[in-house]
Amino acid sequence: MNFLRSASSLALRPSSHILTRRAALPATSFAVRHLSDSTKKTIEDAITQNKLVVFMKGTPQAPQCGFSRAVMQILTVQGVDMDGALKSFNILADEDLRNGIKEYSSWPTIPQVYINGEFVGGCDIMLNMHQSGDLEKLLLKEGLIEPEAEESPRA
Repeated sequence: MNFLRSASSLALRPSSHILTRRAALPATSFAVRHLSDSTKKTIEDAITQNKLVVFMKGTPQAPQCGFSRAVMQILTVQGVDMDGALKSFNILADEDLRNGIKEYSSWPTIPQVYINGEFVGGCDIMLNMHQSGDLEKLLLKEGLIEPEAEESPRA
């Protein structure tokens, strides 16, 4: 009886062992590199030459996804000069940029916001920073918005 039980459990091991080994292969062995040297240069030039860069779906005037729209609304509410201070890239118009920016930042989603050469994050992070007041502090520090004028107390 014990012999049959151990023999039947051994019969299951080879297939489960193969599946385990196959699942344990590193994902990088199948990864495809999307970031060409020219796309990397485009990204690096943009984020080093501009204080505020957003890689988004659509344009600031016509965002083409809800997350991109939310980031534009947050920046507008914060008082960012959307015509002067913001440099945006429509990743829907450039397949190389669409895939390359994700590899460059190691961040899988769009939009992506860079302030003064540093990757800040996507929509969720921007929303959290906006709600906590950290985004306003960062935008003020980097000179992307003006401090609000304090109201004089009325006599």
